[in-house]
Amino acid sequence: MNDRNLLKGLFLMGIALAFGLGALKYPVGHLERAGPGFFPLLVSSILFLLGLGMVVRARFRERKPMEFHVKNLGIIIGSLVGFAVLSRYVNMSVGIAFLVFVSALAGTRYSWTRNLILTAALIGIAVLFERGLGLQLHLY
Repeated sequence: MNDRNLLKGLFLMGIALAFGLGALKYPVGHLERAGPGFFPLLVSSILFLLGLGMVVRARFRERKPMEFHVKNLGIIIGSLVGFAVLSRYVNMSVGIAFLVFVSALAGTRYSWTRNLILTAALIGIAVLFERGLGLQLHLY
């Protein structure tokens, strides 16, 4: 069962099931008056359907072997840890920039322009969350 597409679908379905079952611990409510478990259950259901579609599609495609690049996994985990540390002790904007620029090292191509655009877009989304939803994100 060394099929990358099949394993990706099964993994997504497993994550969706874990969060969906966790959402059932909260009242779901009704469509007109949703409870706290409604949104997580809805999102996990959509993710489960996407994973199911990936599993079905994997049956009709050529099998691709699963590969693990330990160096890339380390880069991604390091960028997430750096994001958390910098967001806590400096500010979230610096953490976002660190996350984007360091995690891009795991890719096949590195583009300063793309990283700057992505950083600006993510900081813009964080500003919208902060101002629009009233979240306290410590952006500056």
